[in-house]
Amino acid sequence: MSQPDRLKTDCSRCAALCCVMLAFDKGEDFGFDKNPCEPCRNLDTHKCKIHDTLAQDGFRGCVAYDCLGAGNRVIQEVFGGTSWQSEPRLMPVMMEAFSAMREVHKRIDLLRAAAILSLDPDEEQRRLEFLAQLEDHPWTASELNAFEFGLALEIDVYFHGMEKHLNELVSAAR
Repeated sequence: MSQPDRLKTDCSRCAALCCVMLAFDKGEDFGFDKNPCEPCRNLDTHKCKIHDTLAQDGFRGCVAYDCLGAGNRVIQEVFGGTSWQSEPRLMPVMMEAFSAMREVHKRIDLLRAAAILSLDPDEEQRRLEFLAQLEDHPWTASELNAFEFGLALEIDVYFHGMEKHLNELVSAAR
């Protein structure tokens, strides 16, 4: 059986982490100001009360946002289906885990996109190794906390070394 796509967002398997963690300012894309780690006032348990009319109600930013599956992965994988709503004491650690998992998923997205580059065999092998580490690893909250200063840094250094390939893409696009 194949593994589900880690970057597929499934809000039904989340606990509205984006509706709590993310901040926004009233403007073209949001109808009011919201502070980080404050549940949105449109949130009813883990569902948005105005989900079907977000764009019309002034929340185009919510419509456009995609956590790349980080929310559902945090709730299901890291916290075993537990929600901050049933366990309020978990909110701070869930918000930290969500932030870190978003970084994991951003790098998965970049590593997948790098498949179109003309990588040498060593670079391609390393790309695949990083992908396997990020996608196949069952993350814990403490591992996610350490991610930014460990594996994330290694991947960022790897991408820095790929600058020559990126320049080739830019030249080809002209």
